[in-house]
Amino acid sequence: MDEEKDLAQRKKEAAERARQIARERLAAKQAAEQAKSAADHGDTSTGELKTPSDLSTDSVTEGSDAAQPSSAEELAAAKKRAAEEARAKAAELRRQREAAATGGATEEDLAAAKRKAAEEARAKAAELRRQREAAATGGATEEDLAAAKRKAAEEARAKAAELRRQREAAATGGATEEDLAAAKKKAAEEARAKAAELRRQREAAATGGTTEEDLAAAKKKAAEEARAKAAELRRQREAAAAGGTTEEDLELAKKKAAAAAKAKAAALAKQKAAAAGSDDELAKKKAAAAAKAKAAAAAKARAAAMAKQQGDGAGDDDTAKQKAAAAAKAKAAAAARAKAKAAGARGGTEQPSSPSPNDPLLQKYVRVIEEHLGPDVLEDAYINRLAKDVPTLVVNKEAYYKVAEFLKYNEQLRFDYLSELHGTDFQTHMEVYVHLYSYPKRQPVALKVKIDRDNPEIDSLVPLWPGANWPECEAYDLLGIRFRGHPNLIRIFLGEQWVGHPLRKDYEPYDAEV
Repeated sequence: MDEEKDLAQRKKEAAERARQIARERLAAKQAAEQAKSAADHGDTSTGELKTPSDLSTDSVTEGSDAAQPSSAEELAAAKKRAAEEARAKAAELRRQREAAATGGATEEDLAAAKRKAAEEARAKAAELRRQREAAATGGATEEDLAAAKRKAAEEARAKAAELRRQREAAATGGATEEDLAAAKKKAAEEARAKAAELRRQREAAATGGTTEEDLAAAKKKAAEEARAKAAELRRQREAAAAGGTTEEDLELAKKKAAAAAKAKAAALAKQKAAAAGSDDELAKKKAAAAAKAKAAAAAKARAAAMAKQQGDGAGDDDTAKQKAAAAAKAKAAAAARAKAKAAGARGGTEQPSSPSPNDPLLQKYVRVIEEHLGPDVLEDAYINRLAKDVPTLVVNKEAYYKVAEFLKYNEQLRFDYLSELHGTDFQTHMEVYVHLYSYPKRQPVALKVKIDRDNPEIDSLVPLWPGANWPECEAYDLLGIRFRGHPNLIRIFLGEQWVGHPLRKDYEPYDAEV
């Protein structure tokens, strides 16, 4: 619809121009004829002189009828030409529409392309004019500098895009980081070369200006550089696609190979030094392994012999045990006698130089226990100077559990926490040591009981303090003390198949190597 309106408007304008041209020609022709008639014949018929205005009026009046045919012919010719031009424009428009329908661009695209081409033409003309003016004046203007900056920015963006494409190609299998570094270096050199060339051009313009031949040569040089860059880029892409290597790749490979060789040489030297220094250690390890193997073989032989002996006579073992126990008792008695003799030589046991701060606590414990349980339950009571002056109560074997229960539940004592329980072999007897603490009263106490070494058995405190479970199992495992009423008295270190109890003074290992 818009195209038809444009065509009608063009036809109307062409007809208007044709009519205007015809009127101008007609007026010129009439003026020429009147001038010629006046010069040849003069004005004799009327006898009076006509003014120029009258002459003009008459000439127009008289010649209007005669000029009408000539004006009509010219109008017809103008209309014909206008029609031909309209048909030509319509044909051109139809051709453009067909091209748009068959291959692509729409009318808006064509109009935009026309506008863009016109703007580019005007920009080129302005740029050429500025260059000529700059050449004539001997220097570059502000517009030239701005244009140069824009051009440099566009080139930088183009280079950045190209570098991004190269990196993508490298990621897919092409150029390496070294290639990118080389490309950056090359681009920097080209930028410096361009800057030098621009400086040279400015100096040449300042000295004598640049001609059109110089501009043409510069354009040609730029075109050659562009073609060279395109060829180089194509070569790089082909090398990347084919899996080839550039000179930078070869150089990098050489450097890597040299570094690897150096590393291998250093590692080999280190291994040789380590091997030279570890011969003695290797020999020691071999000797230790041989000794272990020999000891294991001897242990196996002794175990076999022992098993054979046990099968033949179990009475011999009982006899040996009795002998060992008698020897241990003799040793303990001798030690006790020596200790008593030494104490008598010193004039009895040494008394502490100053009273303990816990003496009031000890007196309180003894008074409360004797009031409720009687004086026979305690064998001794003292301050243990070697254990932070803790008040210590020594009870007889039969009253051990009763005193412990009293210490926990009595309102004046209330020892609600058991912090330690262990046994000790004194050769003449065994002792069980229990350390208690009262959190409500903030007071400690130690409870000791002596038991028979040949039959070490005492009541369990697990019903009162569950924390005594594993300490009593430990005393049973290492000393052989049995705790009556324990819920699960087991050997927690050595196992049920272990022979003997290692913390007893008369312990003899079943295997001499252990």
